[in-house]
Amino acid sequence: MHVEEIYRYPVKGLSPDPLQSVDVLPGETLPADRKYAVENGPSGFEPDAPSWFPKIKFLCWMKNPKLARLHASFDETAGTVTISGGNGTITADLDEEAGRVAIETYLADYMAEEQRGPLKVLSTPGHSFSDVPNRVISFINLESAADLGRILGTEVDPIRFRGNVHLSGLRAWEEATWVGRTFQVGDQATFTVRKTIQRCLATHVDPARGVRDLDIMGTIRANRGDMDCGIYAEVVTAGTMKAGDVVRLLD
Repeated sequence: MHVEEIYRYPVKGLSPDPLQSVDVLPGETLPADRKYAVENGPSGFEPDAPSWFPKIKFLCWMKNPKLARLHASFDETAGTVTISGGNGTITADLDEEAGRVAIETYLADYMAEEQRGPLKVLSTPGHSFSDVPNRVISFINLESAADLGRILGTEVDPIRFRGNVHLSGLRAWEEATWVGRTFQVGDQATFTVRKTIQRCLATHVDPARGVRDLDIMGTIRANRGDMDCGIYAEVVTAGTMKAGDVVRLLD
């Protein structure tokens, strides 16, 4: 079993940032994963007292499929986010007020009638706008995505699942048997699997066209009796995770 790709999503709801390697720490998400979110109307989030909120409070694929047509990239050294695909291209520092306002204006123009209220870029040091309250990393089995494609008669892009790590070398759906087990990636990093991932309407969105075109949730339910694909795992031992790393179960 191997790591094929590693992704983080610096801005929740926008495109992934591919990584060749990343350092992981116990009890943490990938660095800068879901570091920013865009509030779609007042959410109740308080930067000075951050707490977890469900994804529907923010711009997200589940509610806003057209977001998939935007391309975002994160320059960690400069601290800037670049977004294209709307009205031109914009680069801004989301840790600065002027940068946040510029991105809010750009996205407001793009989202138009899908706004429920003012758009506002949110962040606070150390907080991740993850889909779940616990600090975990998501792993997607590429063979499970391929199996869905065989059932549906078309290729299923694994980016639909918006996972952090794509794994190869497992049997389809084998990852569902890993809950409670511990595995190692590379030479040091270890993870304990906390739960499978229940999927939402985001998986119905074509990452290239930004429209819902496949009933992923219904297909999983019809063939497996649940709506789960992928796993959430907690970092137990720190280490560096790289594309190409060997993955092995420890128990």
